Amino acid sequence: MTTVVVTGVGRYLGAHVAARLSADPGVARVIGVESAPGAAELSAALAEIGAPPDSVELVHTELRTGTVAALIADVRADIVVHLALVTSAEGHQGGRAAMKEQNAIGTMQLLAACQQAPTIRKVVVRSSTAAYGASFRDPAVFTEDTEPREVPRGGFARDILDIEGYVRGFRRRRPDVAATVLRFVPFVGRRADTRLTRYFALPVVPTVLGRDPRLQFIHLDDALEILHRSVTEDHPGTYNVAGPGVLLLSQAIRRAGRLGVPVLEPGLAGAAAIAKSLGFGGLSLDQVDLFVHGRVVDTARLAKEYGFTPRSTADAFDDFVRAHELGAVLGRHRVAAAERAILDAIRRVRGG
Repeated sequence: MTTVVVTGVGRYLGAHVAARLSADPGVARVIGVESAPGAAELSAALAEIGAPPDSVELVHTELRTGTVAALIADVRADIVVHLALVTSAEGHQGGRAAMKEQNAIGTMQLLAACQQAPTIRKVVVRSSTAAYGASFRDPAVFTEDTEPREVPRGGFARDILDIEGYVRGFRRRRPDVAATVLRFVPFVGRRADTRLTRYFALPVVPTVLGRDPRLQFIHLDDALEILHRSVTEDHPGTYNVAGPGVLLLSQAIRRAGRLGVPVLEPGLAGAAAIAKSLGFGGLSLDQVDLFVHGRVVDTARLAKEYGFTPRSTADAFDDFVRAHELGAVLGRHRVAAAERAILDAIRRVRGG
């Protein structure tokens, strides 16, 4: 029987992965690792599937310390699932320095612990398509073998490059361990609550003048399914994880019942800062670049190796919209009213 260690169980993704694994008959023991005290997210995830509250053993420890090596050795872990990533320095205690320490140093320490553990046979690491960056030189579609054309500006994307570099080193040192890297596009769905989903919930959504980037999303439930299969099946390698198809930013804004307001590119960060001051959260440089250039990835490798195709980008986004249907309906009324006001103003000018 298998013992699995899951990091980042204090947040939605890690908590639900750990909960699902605890209910899998092929998994004997699940240990959840989280640096912050408290277990509200994990308790909710276990209650959701009707599992006992002690189905996942919770351990509070910092990944960047040496204690994680002792933990993995003590429980004789077979599989480690690394989901403890900080995606933005905004709101993170310690800012960008602490974010990098958690992401880069924490991952390096965790993989070093796995390297020393003779019982480890599989490592699953959450990554991001931010690894490809976003620039005007980008190809139409990124495959897993495409190198970024420019070094990303955002801290999260640079951390992802470091993390994947550590995984490559781990693979060379422990070729006997199956290492799976999952490059996720942004999460959406009825239970997704991220800076990006809050961006689409803004009454007026700032966009870049003259740009209408192509976007992809993955439904949270499909992300959980792929993570679960990565643990219970063997899929070594690196995979793009996205819903098939694309949405233009303008299409996503319309589907959300919002009004897009074009601003000059340097003004997007300023508009996002204003939105933050109004309580709607901020956008990172990674997200600003995404809304300038867009990004589309090929998912043929995922579909072939996993035998699973996530719901489409459009369907995943629509599920997010349906979960906020009242806001979307009100938003559509605001869009229609704003458009009528603009048209009335143009008619008055022409009539004058």
